[in-house]
Amino acid sequence: MQKLLNTLYVTSPGAYLRKDGETVAVDIDGVTRARMPAHLLGQIVMFGETAISPDLMSHAAGSGISIAWLTWSGKIAGRLDGPQTGNVLLRRAQHRMTDDPVAAVPVARAVVAAKIANQRALLRRHLRDYPSAEGADRVDDSQRRLADAARHALGAPDLDTLRGHEGEAGQAYWSVFSALIRQDDPTFAFSGRNRRPPRDAVNAVLSFLYALAALDARAACETHGLDPQMGFLHRDRPGRMSLALDLMEEVRAPLCDRVTLSLINRRQLKPTDFRAEETGAVLLTEEGRKQILTAWQDRKRIELRHPFLDERVPLGLVLQVQAQQLARHLRGDLSNYFGWLWS
Repeated sequence: MQKLLNTLYVTSPGAYLRKDGETVAVDIDGVTRARMPAHLLGQIVMFGETAISPDLMSHAAGSGISIAWLTWSGKIAGRLDGPQTGNVLLRRAQHRMTDDPVAAVPVARAVVAAKIANQRALLRRHLRDYPSAEGADRVDDSQRRLADAARHALGAPDLDTLRGHEGEAGQAYWSVFSALIRQDDPTFAFSGRNRRPPRDAVNAVLSFLYALAALDARAACETHGLDPQMGFLHRDRPGRMSLALDLMEEVRAPLCDRVTLSLINRRQLKPTDFRAEETGAVLLTEEGRKQILTAWQDRKRIELRHPFLDERVPLGLVLQVQAQQLARHLRGDLSNYFGWLWS
């Protein structure tokens, strides 16, 4: 695993993708604006009013290239994959463990504890870099609450108790998230997490990035033969990628939240990168999405030490490593699943 899965993001309204020989061509207003060798692609992600030729869809399905359609707000609208792959014995083991509320607890505990620890790490980095910033006392109080929540999560006896600790940690984390934003423009005011639809610029960015992370998590599950819909922490629901959502919990803070804060605090995102709808929803413009996607890909290339492997791994491959580790645990090769801790 030495390279990132190559993903083509298509954000321009009216873009049309087609197969041209061994390449994928992107046409806008009848003019070819970009080409990419098809064999280098692992995924195509299309936003809004974009289209793709039947020939390219057929080629993608037969070549292991997944295609995902997202709304402008980042909500997944559909997905195309080729024939199902993976070891049926592994999936049966996954089904048995996720269907047993007692057996599912150890994996869910590892996921939640890692999520909370990584949220705490983000707050601690802020305190380290800006010890005298406004709201530092509240941030310090919240990081202490998160430390307690992570410890309690590791000892949670059942899933309901574990979800309660996760909820308490979320309240502590989001209550001080605004203190991490060093932008005085009212466009980036943040009063709490909201979604479906996002009602402010910060939530619009967060929701967009979480949708991208969920797609990466799903791809990681499928790469290692896991069923992305059978989760340990998230409850079953038709259409929900429960296991993908489980795995992405560990990377929300170091990947999605960190990119959000960097884009806003460095003033790479501007008020003109958002538009307000009559419904109250706040959506990204095409230029805003491009800025985010560039920062997203750059962040995924950063190498960090993986504590379980004890080697440096690109952040964009952490989900792949975690899915592989979970598959080994389900096969009985590893006695435990270890959540990824950001360091």
